[in-house]
Amino acid sequence: MNEIKAGPVVALALFLGLLPTLETILAQDAKPSAPASLPGNGLAQHDFFYAGEAKAQNMYIVRKGQIVWKYEDATGKGEISDAMLLSNGNVLFAHQFGVTLISPEKKVIWNYDAPPKTETHTAQMIGKDHVLFIQNGDPAKLFVVNIATGKTVKDLVLPTGNPKSTHGHFRHARLTEAGTLLVAHMDMKKVCEYDENGKQISSLDIPGPWSAGRLKNGNTLLCAGKSVREINPKGETVWELTAADLPEYKVAQFQIATRLANGNTLVNNWVNQWNSKIDPATAPVQAWEVTPDKKVVWALRSWLDPTNLGPATTIQLLDEPGVPEDVHFGAIK
Repeated sequence: MNEIKAGPVVALALFLGLLPTLETILAQDAKPSAPASLPGNGLAQHDFFYAGEAKAQNMYIVRKGQIVWKYEDATGKGEISDAMLLSNGNVLFAHQFGVTLISPEKKVIWNYDAPPKTETHTAQMIGKDHVLFIQNGDPAKLFVVNIATGKTVKDLVLPTGNPKSTHGHFRHARLTEAGTLLVAHMDMKKVCEYDENGKQISSLDIPGPWSAGRLKNGNTLLCAGKSVREINPKGETVWELTAADLPEYKVAQFQIATRLANGNTLVNNWVNQWNSKIDPATAPVQAWEVTPDKKVVWALRSWLDPTNLGPATTIQLLDEPGVPEDVHFGAIK
């Protein structure tokens, strides 16, 4: 190891205890990413559908603690930023350079290729025939396509902070029970709600929002970096989860949070494969289920073969009530 020489100012700071010692830095790096014994029943806690932003396009269905279905495409171009398992077993997913609908047998039912210099990171099925998705680009657009006829029934321009910075425009958008669309504008530091004609009807100022969804109580649940916040219609934060609330765990980045029927909140913990090498032996948990008082009742950590799930973005619990495609966008059902 090369010798490290400290200047007089650094040496004085170390002597006074104002800077961490090398031993302290190494100890921090060696700190476990999670407790040795995790709460919950691991893969068997819930049945769930799973996908994540990764170098490979992988998706999984887990039932009774076992992977019962998987889609693995190591050659697929683009990361999976959004995916949903539909009630008929089909899977809709947005993978940066397109949106694809596949059958349980992994056959392509419908596909959209994003034009050059554009990206697609979010998509949602509306009923049996319509797909809503947002296309990052200059200009950025919201589309609704009737996949039965192949016709585009909505083509709306959305504002962006920097039209030329395509990758940073949007990651996630979700329809509300009222038939409006909540859009996380990452580069505008806002979460905006739009009606079916593209008119903005509400806005929340949030630094770096990745996702947002409307709860049954009318509040909005959103993720931004290392914070999950529930915000009421007045703009007040009524509940928040941060890294400080999970002191025993390494928090990488929250991407999507889901409020469960039992009142708990499911939050994924995405790890960036491009900025760091993931060591399965020390990788952080991929998701937490926390109670309203922030107690962790389930921590998912599954990085080793044959059940290596990879980075987490979407975790859709299959024991939760509801039909994912039972939504509408204005009059489009």
